[in-house]
Amino acid sequence: MIKVLLADDQALVRGALAALLDLESDLEVVAEVSRGDEVLEAARTSGADVCLLDVEMPGMSGLEVTEQLTRTLPGTRSLVVTTFGRPGYVRRALDAGAAGFVVKDTPARELAEAVRRVHAGMRVVDPDLAAESLMDGPSTLSTRESQLLRLALEGASVAAMARTVHLSQGTVRNHLSAAIGKTGAGSRTEAARIAQERGWL
Repeated sequence: MIKVLLADDQALVRGALAALLDLESDLEVVAEVSRGDEVLEAARTSGADVCLLDVEMPGMSGLEVTEQLTRTLPGTRSLVVTTFGRPGYVRRALDAGAAGFVVKDTPARELAEAVRRVHAGMRVVDPDLAAESLMDGPSTLSTRESQLLRLALEGASVAAMARTVHLSQGTVRNHLSAAIGKTGAGSRTEAARIAQERGWL
């Protein structure tokens, strides 16, 4: 029996996934959590073999959880299951140690098979996303540029960003200008949107 943990902040999605996976004779859902920061403890106490992780959850993102599981419970495999089929997320998930990455509209039979393959030590990645990820390449943004673009997504002004990251407004403008150039955008807001769509943020 393959023990599965489900982590998704949407109860409806979690319930649907649990119902579908429980129909499989060799899969058993042993734990369900709604927050990223609850996964490690739940995985440890339930003895989960495979954790199905959403990307965007409160407490901790699925990508951060993957990194934590890889480091702390290396015998537990991570399969990222997300609505957000962004190519950059694929690369970041795999870099964090995920064994697989699929989108939520994957047919039930294919999802169950992905769980089995991941449990068997194989890697499973949605083929369309894998191709896009290879074409897009890794993020070219620096850590600081990414940080500032996240603030731009929240609508922060240059002055507010400068206060948050403890830099001068001129330095913040320089970083934003570099990020705009790297994304081919016309403004910081557009650069942030493009970076987010590529899964770089």
